[in-house]
Amino acid sequence: MTFEEKYSQYKSAFEKRLSEFCNNITCKPDILAESMKYSLNLGGKRIRPVLMYAVSNVLGLDEGKIENFALALELIHTYSLIHDDLPEMDNDDFRRGKPSNHKVFGQGNAVLAGDALLNTAYSLLIDECRNGGEYVSAAKNICDCAGIYGMIAGQSADLTHENDEDPDENTLDFIYENKTAKLVLAAVLTPSILCCGKYFSELKVFGRETGILFQLTDDILDVEGNFDVLGKSIGKDKAEGKYTCVKLYGIEKSKVKADVIADKCTRVLEGIKGDTRFLKELTNFIRQRIY
Repeated sequence: MTFEEKYSQYKSAFEKRLSEFCNNITCKPDILAESMKYSLNLGGKRIRPVLMYAVSNVLGLDEGKIENFALALELIHTYSLIHDDLPEMDNDDFRRGKPSNHKVFGQGNAVLAGDALLNTAYSLLIDECRNGGEYVSAAKNICDCAGIYGMIAGQSADLTHENDEDPDENTLDFIYENKTAKLVLAAVLTPSILCCGKYFSELKVFGRETGILFQLTDDILDVEGNFDVLGKSIGKDKAEGKYTCVKLYGIEKSKVKADVIADKCTRVLEGIKGDTRFLKELTNFIRQRIY
């Protein structure tokens, strides 16, 4: 099976669970349900769910044990995108080639849609905790990665350091690791935690570096990409004074750093017994977004 076929298989498995979830959203008023489903159904690569399914496959974990964790993580990711697009944050009118949630439903309803997705994600995670101690640990890890010691901290730092005149590597690393890498790490570590920590150390490195690689390529694409491919506005990082690898290192050095991190991801996978070819190809897929 080719990489593309395997990716499609994992993505389709997740989309089936997501479709079931969306079909069962019956909350009132209707605009709340509509705004939640709107952003969930905008599409995207579904990198985090695909990673969770792929790592589960490597570890021999049944997909049924992680599908609700993958769903909860995607709800959290989607809420963060809705809030990220708001005028008070990154102020973007487009997401995945379509109008942002607040452009369709208004800013107030967009905030509430994001809040609803986050709270529903936590409800899903709490339900999973009934299945045993390892499920509690997996749920807590996702919550921690999304919270004040994870994504929210990274988003806050991203806003705080806009227009800094003297960017430094430590601040950039903090933003990358928390804003983006923590949710990727959550996707990778959840199957390990459910397998009583199998290959936890190796997967922790892989997850962190893969998340950083994704943000590196995202920042580069903000300079060299185009709207038709990315589905969002281009050139906003520089206009808003964002703390990015391009601002700190320049384009060419940023590309070199992306190559180095991709190689590190591939090397750490060598320490895992099992078929890790898809994960290696996925690393290359993320890296090649910049070329």
